[in-house]
Amino acid sequence: MQIRKKITITYVALSCFSTMLLCIIIFFLFKQNNEYYFIKRLQDRAKIASSTYYQQDTEKKDYFQKFKKGGLEELIEEKDFVLKVNSENTFEYNTDLHLPPEFYNSLMKKGSSWIEEDNRYYYGQLFNEAGQKYIIIVTAIDRRGYTSTIYVLQILIFGGIGFIIMAYFFGRFLARRVINPMAQITKEVRRISASNLHNRLADPNRNGKDEISDLTKTFNDMLDRLETSFEIQANFINNASHELKTPITTIIAETEIMLLKERETEEYVFSLENINKQASKLGNLTESLLKLTQTGYDGTKQVLDVARIDEILLEVKGSIDTLFPNNRVNIKLNAIPEDEFLLTIPCNRPLLELALNNIISNAVKYSDNDEVFVSLSADKNKIKIAIIDIGIGIPPEDIPYLYEPFFRGKIASKYNGYGLGLPLAMKIIRMHNGELQIQSETGKGTVVNITFEKKQH
Repeated sequence: MQIRKKITITYVALSCFSTMLLCIIIFFLFKQNNEYYFIKRLQDRAKIASSTYYQQDTEKKDYFQKFKKGGLEELIEEKDFVLKVNSENTFEYNTDLHLPPEFYNSLMKKGSSWIEEDNRYYYGQLFNEAGQKYIIIVTAIDRRGYTSTIYVLQILIFGGIGFIIMAYFFGRFLARRVINPMAQITKEVRRISASNLHNRLADPNRNGKDEISDLTKTFNDMLDRLETSFEIQANFINNASHELKTPITTIIAETEIMLLKERETEEYVFSLENINKQASKLGNLTESLLKLTQTGYDGTKQVLDVARIDEILLEVKGSIDTLFPNNRVNIKLNAIPEDEFLLTIPCNRPLLELALNNIISNAVKYSDNDEVFVSLSADKNKIKIAIIDIGIGIPPEDIPYLYEPFFRGKIASKYNGYGLGLPLAMKIIRMHNGELQIQSETGKGTVVNITFEKKQH
């Protein structure tokens, strides 16, 4: 069933329920109000009847009778009965009255009672005159109350039916008002494909702040990310193809030249050294690409170990000492806490070592073996690593592209590299619920802050 029909049906059903409930409440309140005032009128007549029947003064008796006829509105088929009470539970019964025993029992216990039978009301009250108890029962037909009740009931029925019909059209209007923006969004979304990811959805509510506007903004944000991802993927494929093709082409060309004719031993050695150099380059590039691809999987499956971050930094320092014997990396551990638990982190240890190695190696390489400071701090909420160098720095226009694979800045292009180290490090750190921030100024150096949030148990 379409959402539009569901909204209409739901609106009509709720309207029917609320209308019926309101009509029932109004009807019973109106009927109860009629009964209350009609019983009050019978009660007044019972008091007058009491004064009339046992009044010894003839003038007062005539006065009460005249007042009843002229001062009170006449009731339809009005009758009154006086029943003498003989004892606590017995009284003189009138055969013209056909009332249930429950009425008399309630009357004797409470002093008054009323009952309705076929739209005729009976009101009885217990009086005491000169030590003698007696019951006065006044009865009449409430034709006006009955007529007005039927009239109100008809109004409620026809009014309720009319309101339900209106609710149906209001429900359709409401459903159309709610669904039309979504239908418009669906129509526009169907037109967007990989070939036109630059298209964006228009806000149906013109910069509104409702859920439809939020949905439109969220979808446009997703398109921004998809478009960026497609562009990065296209650039990655082009750059990877170029980087892989160069050493392969060099190796093939070198071997073809060597196979054209016999050459001296020195030439073969020189050619093999060149082939080895290009093969090593190809192997390193392939390994970097594989590791970059590995970090694209579900990060939770990659986190296998629990390691101390200070120990990882010391192992990275040992690896850098091998690669750059003249490095001047200083690791400061004087700010670390004594509690070993604050330094531990769930991780994929080889990948995390690789990420830190890439970042610190970049600091060493782009500072020409100048001083590099690595500081570590930790508390119960996070672990923070700061890597500071005083090297060539990064131009502001290059910073937005640092995490794109194969990107090499203009200043950094004179150094050996493939542009994969920092994107790989960023993916690994993100995989470990970490954050990588880079601040740099050309000619003054770079500050890299790595923060790992610790999960609270």
